[in-house]
Amino acid sequence: MTAFAAQDNGLSGYVDRKRRLWLFSLMVPGLALVGPLLYMLVSPQIIWLWLSTLFGYVVIPMLDGVLGEDLSNPPEEAVPALEADPYYRYVTYALVPILWISFLVNIIFLGTHELPWYGTLAVILATGGSLGFGLNLGHEMGHKKSTLERWLAKITLALGCYGHFFVEHNRGHHRDVATPEDPASARMGESIYRFVFREMPGAFFRAWDLEAQRLDRCGKSVWSLDNEILQPGLISAALYLGLIAWLGIEILPVMLLIAFWGAFQLTQANYIEHYGLLRVKQPNGRYERCQPHHSWNSNHLFSNWALFHLQRHSDHHAHPTRRYQSLRDFPDLPRLPNGYFGMYLLAYFPRLWFRVMDKRLLAAVERDPARINFLPAKREMLIRQYGLEDKAAAEEVAA
Repeated sequence: MTAFAAQDNGLSGYVDRKRRLWLFSLMVPGLALVGPLLYMLVSPQIIWLWLSTLFGYVVIPMLDGVLGEDLSNPPEEAVPALEADPYYRYVTYALVPILWISFLVNIIFLGTHELPWYGTLAVILATGGSLGFGLNLGHEMGHKKSTLERWLAKITLALGCYGHFFVEHNRGHHRDVATPEDPASARMGESIYRFVFREMPGAFFRAWDLEAQRLDRCGKSVWSLDNEILQPGLISAALYLGLIAWLGIEILPVMLLIAFWGAFQLTQANYIEHYGLLRVKQPNGRYERCQPHHSWNSNHLFSNWALFHLQRHSDHHAHPTRRYQSLRDFPDLPRLPNGYFGMYLLAYFPRLWFRVMDKRLLAAVERDPARINFLPAKREMLIRQYGLEDKAAAEEVAA
């Protein structure tokens, strides 16, 4: 139990006690810039360059463990005013220049300083990590209806050459989430290393198909400038070509590694957000409507402050247009044992991941194999391993 665990029942006088804490969503991504600045302005010590990565993988999981969880929700009567408050939008707007400045400074730093391989690796990880925060920002703003926010999403996604996410997530992932048809929903028994080879290319091809279909309905060519994949793609091309012209072609592989690591941040999030959860297919051949229990939820305080409440993923999928400050917790949801940063680290060790998460998955679905999205190659083995044969047989008879 924490100081945030009790709900504020003052409907008319509701005060968001996390209002100023959302500034951590600016400060944590900005740490990627701190290492190179300390290296240049204080002393040329490689340890500075590792600060951002160490903070993400060590300090944040510890803070989540110490600070605990926030189970409070804003009262529904307060939500309209909460969503209309421009302060929350200004926080997201402010992150756009922070990410662009961080990216540019770090690339120029790499292009103008001789570093040992482990120093270069540190900056690649820190800069790619900041692109992961950019993907999260693109996720938050890409769901909104305003032209400004949608363009800011594209501009931010362009940093890591991942503009297709704008199309793929909104029109693909939200439609197919927690089904075998979704390349961005991990299956029980699937490691993150196997998942990445399915998710990354699958996301791009689905986005391209969706955008081609939309443009065809509008009577436009897929190569039109109205193509919402090409729009951020052109920004990416101009940015990367400009940096190559300035710093030389040798900076290209470094930028590609940074872009990959940034994209991998999204892959990690996708991996943990729906692992093994399945929407049941109805007799009419359609899947049931996405519900809060089709996503893993985390209420851990610090990582939610750093990620614009991304970890309240259950409410996000149930109500995609809700702004981050209004997302709610629900009782009896599938729950992660730590925030996303701690879960990323766990996912790097598949045996540990399966040991921790498979039991939680079985509890979340009440050991019903009809509600599990299995990796097909491991389905029978997992059913035997966890003693689900009787329920699986009953499922086949019912089908």
